[in-house]
Amino acid sequence: MTDRPAGAGGTGGAGAAGRPVRTGADITAATTVRYALVPVPRLSLHAVARRSGLHPDLIRRFVALGLVDAERDAAGRLVFDPGAPAVLARIHRLRSGLCLNYASIGLVLDLLDRISLLEAALRGRGTRRETPPWT
Repeated sequence: MTDRPAGAGGTGGAGAAGRPVRTGADITAATTVRYALVPVPRLSLHAVARRSGLHPDLIRRFVALGLVDAERDAAGRLVFDPGAPAVLARIHRLRSGLCLNYASIGLVLDLLDRISLLEAALRGRGTRRETPPWT
């Protein structure tokens, strides 16, 4: 399982008029109807900031850049999935450990997500070998 939801590297903006933050995954999901059997717990901006140890303004910037997925509640406040602190920790590690800028962090996160999907697909088919096929 990855730290970020699929499509979290899309170009999304936090709408000032209370619109939800739209990402690439939201656009494709808008054509399908999904019903939750159990309500998904959401985290407020301050709860995510407290759990991740980052300033709320920095988290807002990550949302505006499309690095973290968020939605807006009825009052217009940002709400996050429970996995958002893990995503923020990964972003913070990439920023501090590798000195990457925010554009390259988005690219690295997308590539890591794609690698995880490909590895999961290989494990599912049972075709993963210890030695590469070209040796």
